[in-house]
Amino acid sequence: MTPLFPGFEERRVDVGDGIEIAATIGGSGPPLLLLHGHPQTRAIWHKVAPRLAQHYTLVAADIRGYGDSSKPAGLPDHANYAKRAMAQDQVTLMRTLGFDRFLVLAHDRGARVAHRLAMDHPQAVRRLVTLDIAPTLAMYEQTNEAFARAYWHWFFLIQPAPLPERLIEADPARYITDLMGKRSAGLAPFDPRALAEYQRCIALPGAAHATCEDYRAAATIDLDHDRADRDAGRKLTMPLIALWGEEGVVHRCFQPLAEWQRVAQDVQGGPLPCGHYIAEEAPEALLARVMPFLAAAAE
Repeated sequence: MTPLFPGFEERRVDVGDGIEIAATIGGSGPPLLLLHGHPQTRAIWHKVAPRLAQHYTLVAADIRGYGDSSKPAGLPDHANYAKRAMAQDQVTLMRTLGFDRFLVLAHDRGARVAHRLAMDHPQAVRRLVTLDIAPTLAMYEQTNEAFARAYWHWFFLIQPAPLPERLIEADPARYITDLMGKRSAGLAPFDPRALAEYQRCIALPGAAHATCEDYRAAATIDLDHDRADRDAGRKLTMPLIALWGEEGVVHRCFQPLAEWQRVAQDVQGGPLPCGHYIAEEAPEALLARVMPFLAAAAE
């Protein structure tokens, strides 16, 4: 990570139950937790980190099962890859680093972890930014043919072990380039060093299995947790801004702002001029939207 985050510190933090979370830490000011998506790692933030670090203490973490964080074998009910467990990892990480309350900026799978973190630990999250997702329950309940064709990996990765694991492990580097390269922007937005990091990490022992378990949990136990929130009338209470790529599948297949308004009390947001990988495709546009929103937390 050093070439992508010069001057930052690398840490591995024990968060309990044998799980270690890898994080890149730097900057100064109020704490800001950064969470990445699939099939990437904390390297996604390298284009926006220098500006953010001028105002915030950044903690860019690899979520459980990804990057250099721990990759435990999945349980029969996938509970150890539930977003509840993955969110608890991040709360413990931040508390260990001395931060009881913090801001969150999260993309893709990391944004699903952040949604659960904010729901289960509302006292910890000052403000939340989600990138290119609608809530998981809404996306599954509204799945249609167009979405299933575009997000084929959602339905591939949840197949029973070890079929998807075996196929990913047959050529993990190509899994990265094939999946990421077929999005709207192709591979052009990705720094070769970041792309090499994603390829290195998907080839680590247990990475393919952990990836599948993340998605298996999303299609089972995570939906149970989300339905329980909906049935109880629970909503996110902190200010939230939802951003998504106007060239992406979420924009085409869903109404993300309306869906976030169903699960949160204080929501704003809209599309950015890019596809799915916002922090790497449109870093300046992202910063222009999130910097004022995050700064308002101090008011």
